[in-house]
Amino acid sequence: MVHQQIVKKMFKIKYMFAVLLGLFLAVGSGYNADAAQLMRCSHQLPPGSHIAKVIDQWATEIETLTDGKLDVQINGANSLVLAPRNAAAVRAGEIECAFSMNSEWAESLPLMDVTLEPFALRNVEILKRWDGSPPAELLEREIQKTGLTNLVWLFTTWRTAITSNDQFLIKPDDFKGVRIQGLGPHSNAAFAALGATPVEMADMAAVEALREGKLDAGLTNLSSALSSRYYTVQDHVTILPLFAVYYNGYINTEWFAALPLNYQEAIREASRKAALWAIEASEISAAAAPGLLREEGMKIHVATEQEIEALQNIMRPAFNRAFLGQTGENGRRLLEYMDRYVTGATP
Repeated sequence: MVHQQIVKKMFKIKYMFAVLLGLFLAVGSGYNADAAQLMRCSHQLPPGSHIAKVIDQWATEIETLTDGKLDVQINGANSLVLAPRNAAAVRAGEIECAFSMNSEWAESLPLMDVTLEPFALRNVEILKRWDGSPPAELLEREIQKTGLTNLVWLFTTWRTAITSNDQFLIKPDDFKGVRIQGLGPHSNAAFAALGATPVEMADMAAVEALREGKLDAGLTNLSSALSSRYYTVQDHVTILPLFAVYYNGYINTEWFAALPLNYQEAIREASRKAALWAIEASEISAAAAPGLLREEGMKIHVATEQEIEALQNIMRPAFNRAFLGQTGENGRRLLEYMDRYVTGATP
């Protein structure tokens, strides 16, 4: 009996010691059960970009909807991970989420280039219907297969700016022999069909190449023609609905699945809002750009329907051949979905 009492006392002492030790270690390590969970996100955009500001707003909305339980840290301008590594870093769990432009998927998931199909997404009303559309859902399923979960599509433009010196680039013949900024293999094929020589590079690098005479023409979205200061090296710009560029936000699938369901829904809700915020911000930015470019000394030409048709007849078949050559049956299905989506037909 005495022996049993001694054993019980020793057990209680050991138990209390273990509890106290656990508390000591927890306090010593800074552990806090109520501490916010960190969600690190990377993107390549500079702070002044209207899409960068939308991403900041998205992060704030998530924190608000989770009462601060998710601490969303946005690292822009390639400050955390370089743009080409964003998807790989999220997949490996080095960071939780990131945003990538179409062209960053060119090698790993070439289907993502579909919004660069010449003159397909040619007005804002089409973009407003993108979220939840058959082509968007097909792309999201393909992203899911890579270990990532797509969260949001942030369209930055449907208006393209083709910059040049001394004359506008309008007719197909105007592009012959022109060294033009490229946007990836499929878009490059479309310009090569016009007789141009695409040279793939980002906007800031293109501006420098134009300054040094290594390029003849720039190719960017209308807002970036202003923010990247193309007007400092070129004096003409043709505006046309050539392609739609987006930054899609995605998250590590395992990390996302481990979150409480209310946190997951908060992220989804903020993402639905951000998709519309991006379109609104892009429309405001693009609407102001032509006037501001004129003030900087650029001459502006808005392509007519006849001019668009002449370019489309050459560029779209070339784009589609290159796109299907790399994407196969999935690409064919995606282009069919795109045709129905653009025309509003039921899939």
